[in-house]
Amino acid sequence: MKNISLNIDKALGIVTKEQILAQAVKANEWNATLQKGDGAGSDFLGWLHLPSSITAAELADIEHTAQQLRSRCDVIVTVGIGGSYLGARAVVEAMSNSFDWLQADRKDPVLLYAGHNIGEDYLHELCEVLKGKQFGIINISKSGTTTEPALAFRILKKMLEETVGKEEAKHRIVAITDARKGALRTLADKEGYKTFVIPDNVGGRFSVLTPVGLLPIAVAGINIHDLVAGAVAMEKATDVTVPFEQNIAAIYAVTRNLLYENGKKIEILANFYPKLHYIAEWWKQLYGESEGKDGKGIFPASVDLTTDLHSMGQWIQEGERTIFETVISVEEPAHHVMVPTDEENLDGLNFLAGKRVDEVNKMAELGTQLAHVDGGVPNIKITMPAVTPYYIGQLFYFFERACGISGYLLGVNPFNQPGVEAYKKNMFALLNKPGYEKESAAIRARL
Repeated sequence: MKNISLNIDKALGIVTKEQILAQAVKANEWNATLQKGDGAGSDFLGWLHLPSSITAAELADIEHTAQQLRSRCDVIVTVGIGGSYLGARAVVEAMSNSFDWLQADRKDPVLLYAGHNIGEDYLHELCEVLKGKQFGIINISKSGTTTEPALAFRILKKMLEETVGKEEAKHRIVAITDARKGALRTLADKEGYKTFVIPDNVGGRFSVLTPVGLLPIAVAGINIHDLVAGAVAMEKATDVTVPFEQNIAAIYAVTRNLLYENGKKIEILANFYPKLHYIAEWWKQLYGESEGKDGKGIFPASVDLTTDLHSMGQWIQEGERTIFETVISVEEPAHHVMVPTDEENLDGLNFLAGKRVDEVNKMAELGTQLAHVDGGVPNIKITMPAVTPYYIGQLFYFFERACGISGYLLGVNPFNQPGVEAYKKNMFALLNKPGYEKESAAIRARL
């Protein structure tokens, strides 16, 4: 099978091939640092060989649990935030029929999401829609005390137990958490929930190929074997033994860092395939949380095109020249739709009659790329042969490997996130959480 591919030709000009090749030794050294596990954040490199280390028995256990939930439930609520839900949602949204929720004969459970915000209206409306439904919960949290998912789970657990009773509820709740410690582990052991482990050496944003991502994806009826197989193929294609000129993860990491050094401070991940919206949301967390520290880091943004050409297109074309664009291009969509002839031709589109809608989309993609490059926006292109679990698995691993190399090239630890806790301390102090009395007084004095 083919692999996803990378083309940096339209990024040249701001940087040159010679400059990129001059960074080959550094990129290879940092890739080797990942391989050896002797760099900053080395305690969190469990994702590096995760695809090739997943066993058939582990996948079978995940699939069996998914089937148990599917047999009992019409709706599954995945509770989690950040890396605890974005990867799974990215795959499910990419692989699902956009209007499947309207089909009365759908075979797969509806997947809903909670714990990724603190929206009172959102939780109320979720509970309202769950009334009368056979629902289950996948609760994903290493500690079990992260505010957003813990709050959502508390509410949903109470509702489920009141609806079906505690005995039945324990068969409809799966906990994905720490192997030994934490509030959710304690609760799961006490109540007898089926559990899966979040490995200690895999950070949340790298966890999509653990049960964190694989269980919700399997519940949705998507082939997790293919997803893992694609990641395995990309693990091999970006290995330290692959020469720099052939290693797309290393080339991407070097190119984006050189663009950053030349004043391109914002990377916009663009796609012309609407189903990839949550791939971009996952990517934003991966790179934002990995690189945004020590006063450094490319700001990750995203657009869905052509939709956002009618909102953000003007800024991209003629705004401040601090951006570059990485476009995910899909060679072959899953379906064929032809443009019909219209006798009156009032919209003037008969020149498109007989063409596939995808051909129109591809020309929009090419025209946009040329316009943006002419407007001073360097373009990197990632091509997926198709949107399938196999190629999504490749894309996930490609971005993860490139992120590790890129963070090291930037001079940061790509595997920690010290700034994430700052807002939590303030929030807990303002809510008068026990133990935050001193912080509460100091914060309130500032208000």
